[in-house]
Amino acid sequence: MILRLPRGALVVLIGASGAGKSTFAAAHFQPSQVLSSDAMRALVADDPNDQSATEPAFELLHTLLALRLARARLTVVDATNVERWARERLLAVARRHRRPAAAIVIDLPLEICLERNAARDDRTVPAAAVRRQHATLRRSIGSLAEEGFRQVWRLDAPQSVSEARVELA
Repeated sequence: MILRLPRGALVVLIGASGAGKSTFAAAHFQPSQVLSSDAMRALVADDPNDQSATEPAFELLHTLLALRLARARLTVVDATNVERWARERLLAVARRHRRPAAAIVIDLPLEICLERNAARDDRTVPAAAVRRQHATLRRSIGSLAEEGFRQVWRLDAPQSVSEARVELA
């Protein structure tokens, strides 16, 4: 599958922990194009796992997103983004800067997410949180286009993720 993204777009990666969002981002985008919630936590607290730093981390992420979109730079947000309110904040920034928004949903089976999450060396998210994220994602998939995403791609198997190709239009 070829994912054709407009230059200067907001790209929101959506998926439960362990789905492979960060791996996908690293494979398809330049490091400067990716704003990761974990990286923002590391910047503000020296620890990407410090959940107490989440609020200031997202404040920083939204500030950087606005700066990049104001310059019409392709920007990828690497966070779970499974909750509508989180996506709405990102879409508001894109609208403010008149930039298109695309969603790439990495919707792998729950068992795969749990297995990958448990195998992580750097950090694991509690299994109950992964289950909750996965359920929230499944409830919201159908409404993404209505939320304001111009393009929505759903990658629902490891093969579709590995075979996806990103092109800038």
